[in-house]
Amino acid sequence: MLVTEVDFELPKGYVDNAGNLHRDGVMRLATAADEIYPLRDPRVRDWPAYLIVVLLSRVVTRLGRVPEVTPAVIEGLYSEDLAHLQGLYNRVNGLAPATVLVTCPHCGQEHETELSWPGG
Repeated sequence: MLVTEVDFELPKGYVDNAGNLHRDGVMRLATAADEIYPLRDPRVRDWPAYLIVVLLSRVVTRLGRVPEVTPAVIEGLYSEDLAHLQGLYNRVNGLAPATVLVTCPHCGQEHETELSWPGG
């Protein structure tokens, strides 16, 4: 059976305007639309790094008792929690990190580096 939703717990948690802490949530699998439509969002066009904020606001279906997970909610996450959700997004959507071999232009030594996916 295909699992389309995954429960998670944030390392720190989201603190809402009333001071309530929200740590548990649910993320669903991303659809093609989840990765395509945010590219039309003016905030993403003006600032490509904002893509992950819009992506996560689409696929995180529940975060504690927050009524709606919006980009503003994702913006309010602590860095550790954002990184946690990015990693979860990549894992549940089968986006293993891609590695490439690169050569240092200064010393000529080769090493592997990871490329980031939309969720990372």
